[in-house]
Amino acid sequence: MEFNHFIHSDIIFGNDSIEQLPGLIKSYKSQVVMVIYDQGVKGAGIAQKVVEAAAKSEAKLVVFDKVLPNPTNELVEEAAILAKNEGVEAFIAVGGGSSIDLAKAVNVLMVKPSPISQYGGIGLVNSHLLPLIAIPTTAGTSSEITNVTALTDTVKVCKYVIIDNCLTPDKVLINPEFTRTMPASVTAATGMDAITHAVESYISNMASPLTRYQSLEALDIFYKNLPKAVENGQDMEAREQMLIGCVIGGYAFSNANLGLVHGIAHTLSAHFHLPHGMANAAVLPYVMKFNAPECKDEMIQMAEKIGGQVSGDREEDYLLFPQMLVGMIKELGIKTLSQQGIGREDFNMLAEEVLKEPVLNFNPRSEISKEDILSILEEAY
Repeated sequence: MEFNHFIHSDIIFGNDSIEQLPGLIKSYKSQVVMVIYDQGVKGAGIAQKVVEAAAKSEAKLVVFDKVLPNPTNELVEEAAILAKNEGVEAFIAVGGGSSIDLAKAVNVLMVKPSPISQYGGIGLVNSHLLPLIAIPTTAGTSSEITNVTALTDTVKVCKYVIIDNCLTPDKVLINPEFTRTMPASVTAATGMDAITHAVESYISNMASPLTRYQSLEALDIFYKNLPKAVENGQDMEAREQMLIGCVIGGYAFSNANLGLVHGIAHTLSAHFHLPHGMANAAVLPYVMKFNAPECKDEMIQMAEKIGGQVSGDREEDYLLFPQMLVGMIKELGIKTLSQQGIGREDFNMLAEEVLKEPVLNFNPRSEISKEDILSILEEAY
């Protein structure tokens, strides 16, 4: 047995974690700090709290608040130009995966030449980056503790990832209160993104004993707590558990990688700007049904972990988990592809684009045809 398992996170968890921000900035001896967030975080009042805390360090603060879902290469380049012109020495990323991913990418361009797209792939950055403090406001992407950034190439019309251990944030401040204001729909979508990470990493052909343990534990946490958080956003115990699950699941998928669900979701987001979590959730049960024949034992193990009543007949039980996922996305109000504006006339193009996704290399069912993808899209329609 041989495997590598990378973990590099310094996590401060709790409602008072933000109070340590000034000291962290001072410890880096950073005189100019860029704070990156989106308008949603600003509207919720979270950005102001972070900026006020950071200001106590007496460092000059440079704000970039133009983050959009599925950040593009152009947005990365724009933020990087601002950061260079201002002499930024450290970053604070506040928000969901888009803000943190953008900060990671901008950080790359502080020490490496443009364009950012040339670093797509694994281990192509390989440099010491500036300090990055991540403050998540959603429970889903795990970007705060992973070595991955996902970006959109508007020229090639595709979503791609940069994977390099140096991308991992140096410090993570997790304040569960910052997730309290997430609407139910966003809680559901980001939570299903987290579940997708747990599931795909568990059955990945790169999974190890360590990642499987983490994936299964994260799945259990999500399954128990996501419905509670969606039903009652003020349930802070559920909110806390979702954030803890994201840390555990993030360690799993950043080592084991993902699969066909993300291949389809990346394509849907690139072409139709679907929120990543909603795209994942819409196709997850049907990709699991497709994969199930190649990982029957794992499917049964996941079903048992979340309370599925298995019969003891392996040939019957291995399809239980995909069925449970169908029930979950209906319970959470996840929209179908048609409800998200995807038409059947788009399927042919989507299927051809999905086949180009590198992440398919980690899928347990390796033989994937265009017809297979079309069938999955039809079930998710």
